[in-house]
Amino acid sequence: MIKKTVEGVGPALEGVKDGMTLMLGGFGLCGIPENAIGELVRLGVRDLTCISNNAGVDDFGLGLLLQGHQIKKMIASYVGENAEFERQMLSGELEVELTPQGTLAEKCRAARSGFPAFYTPAGYGTEVAEGKEAREFNGKMYVLEYAFEADFSFVKAWKGDEAGNLIFKGTARNFNPPMCGAAKITVAEVEELLPAGALDPNEIHIPGIFVQRIFQGEGYEKRIEKRTVRSREE
Repeated sequence: MIKKTVEGVGPALEGVKDGMTLMLGGFGLCGIPENAIGELVRLGVRDLTCISNNAGVDDFGLGLLLQGHQIKKMIASYVGENAEFERQMLSGELEVELTPQGTLAEKCRAARSGFPAFYTPAGYGTEVAEGKEAREFNGKMYVLEYAFEADFSFVKAWKGDEAGNLIFKGTARNFNPPMCGAAKITVAEVEELLPAGALDPNEIHIPGIFVQRIFQGEGYEKRIEKRTVRSREE
């Protein structure tokens, strides 16, 4: 059986260069590839186009790349928790392409499936559809959206095996699955790396065919983006 394991985050990111387009899984701070983001910061690569549901917070997640002005363009669906992101966007330092959340997911899935484009009703009649082809189907208007083209996809899973098969846990199964196989190279970091064949085939969420590199991650913080609690009753 093919082994796709690499020894740590350094070899996993081999080939990442300035100006590349990267996909990064996660939703908020849940299920983000913390080790890969940390290595991108360490490498100092710049002029990146990042595709992710959101941009993390000021001091964690993709916010770390924003601090170092490593991101040239951000393609996301929600950006409301990052003050530095807002500052860079309003000052013109950062190019931003806001995309409806479902469209973002579908552009990932289309890329993985080999579909160059698809029609969706999301965004028709709004700024999202400006400059895009529109077509009527059964009396309803749809907007043509193109599949993403990315160099690397970085995802985070709970468990994986040496063949690249992945299992996600809870809500960390968000944008990670559709980003697997959606780029030229998919890199998976996992909390627990097992020998090939150790995972129950019926529990696997993503088969190894969609993963090129896998490594055992470490030091996960798993921060809570926003904690809301009720005052203790007297």
